[in-house]
Amino acid sequence: MDFLSIAGIVMAFGAILLGQYLEGGHLTSLLNGPAILIVGGGTVGAVMLQSPMPTFMRAIRMLSWLVMPPAPKSAETLERIIQWCQIARKEGLLGLERVVESEEHLFTRKGLQLLVDGNEPQTIRQTLEMDMEVRESRDLAAAKVYEGMGGYAPTIGIIGAVMGLIHVMGNLADPAKLGGGIAVAFVATIYGVGLANLFFLPTASKLKSVIREQSRFEELVMEGIAAIAEGENPRIIEARLQGLV
Repeated sequence: MDFLSIAGIVMAFGAILLGQYLEGGHLTSLLNGPAILIVGGGTVGAVMLQSPMPTFMRAIRMLSWLVMPPAPKSAETLERIIQWCQIARKEGLLGLERVVESEEHLFTRKGLQLLVDGNEPQTIRQTLEMDMEVRESRDLAAAKVYEGMGGYAPTIGIIGAVMGLIHVMGNLADPAKLGGGIAVAFVATIYGVGLANLFFLPTASKLKSVIREQSRFEELVMEGIAAIAEGENPRIIEARLQGLV
């Protein structure tokens, strides 16, 4: 679990609410149904319009990575690669068949299967690189959904502010209705700017860092399996791949 993300969300929004309280404002003044509807609905609708359905749905699923990101075990995998190399040197590539059957990580299993099937190192690299690039491209497109939300939310917050001011101007003769319009105007702006800078944009950046970590792990697996196919010495493989751990 990524406790830093949880702490960051709590601190970011907690600081805003605490500042509002210390200034003598009521926390309930930041709750406004029309403003929530305008900013939330408008932002989500805009990104739904710009995103293909698979990309949008993947972005929703990836949101859990904020607190439960995939955790590639690079150091442990490097040790396993060295073990695979030793098995291949002693028993031949067919000795890795039992490793393929027990491997749970799909990318690693595919690489090992290519190795056991006797493919050339270049073929293994090209095949795994294509898989890695497709996965990375798909995940980055999903992360950009939150970048889109971060771009749209402030502008839609301004739209909400203008709508509130229009309501105010239309009720100048009735002072009792002015407060609600002004509240929508300012609270909608707070929602738009706050959500963009405290949640949407940081979420996109965090997801991109997780995606880069996954790509580095897959590169470790790819280079390790290709090195085994080339017949490299286990110590040389370990020294070459240490920088990816």
